[in-house]
Amino acid sequence: MFRLSFLLLCSCLTLAAQAQHRPVQDIIREFHNPHSKEVLVVAHRGDWRYAPENSVLSLERSIEMGVDVVEIDLKKSKDGILILLHDQTLDRTTTGRGKPSDYTWEELQKFTLKNEHGGPTRQKIMTFEDCMQRAKGKVMINIDKGYDYYKEAYEILEKTGTVDHAIIKSNKTYEEVRSENNSLLTGKLAFMPIVNLANSDAKTIIETYEKQLKPVAYELNFNSEQVLEQSNYLSIPKTGSKIWFNSLWSSLNAGHDDEKSIEEKNPEAGWGWLINHGAKLIQTDRPQELIEYLKKKNLHP
Repeated sequence: MFRLSFLLLCSCLTLAAQAQHRPVQDIIREFHNPHSKEVLVVAHRGDWRYAPENSVLSLERSIEMGVDVVEIDLKKSKDGILILLHDQTLDRTTTGRGKPSDYTWEELQKFTLKNEHGGPTRQKIMTFEDCMQRAKGKVMINIDKGYDYYKEAYEILEKTGTVDHAIIKSNKTYEEVRSENNSLLTGKLAFMPIVNLANSDAKTIIETYEKQLKPVAYELNFNSEQVLEQSNYLSIPKTGSKIWFNSLWSSLNAGHDDEKSIEEKNPEAGWGWLINHGAKLIQTDRPQELIEYLKKKNLHP
């Protein structure tokens, strides 16, 4: 009897966890819908507060909590395997030392990932292909720190049947991206420019992308409210594109960040301010709390 009850409990817990996330096609539809009222939640390097960043567990926890997009970072091994890693070296996030390109994939498997406090775990570095297989049907993936590998990444997306799951991005101009990766600007693969609104050429960059490409979204960074107000960012939703703001740290959002929302217990001045200024995607280090906030506002399912 006890065994049966235990199995039923486990089954219920599993179903509850599975019910937290919706099919990825629903997320993709909302991502591409310029009239959607939803605000999509982007988990920065996955759920890294509870699991090593860019790890399998970090990805899976993000999916379970109902995140819409998981941001990851790409690097390459000595033998050409695309892996998930943020830094140029292994030192901060793994038990290894030096550049990942100095090691073969087999050699990289000898290292383990570190947690947020720098302590070693038993988790291994994940390949990009494994990441996309695990994400398939469940969550979109935003590829960061990987512009140099986009053509190789696209091959893996095709192989895994996840081209429509991915968002690639770059802070380069339209002319540069067209010259280097023009083939990736068409089809199902979503491309998103990153624009620092404090830069003198920010307005021109946005205008050119609006005329030449009409991206699904723009990732906008601004270090003061004045910079945002004096930019032409309000033209973006008028052309059918979405606005992506980062709530990670204050230099990206004029202080309307996760800290304001959580530590200072003022989410209306943090996330609420970003939403009131047009955010349809918010990249955060506090995905669970952001989801709960959005649900109360009827802005997330």
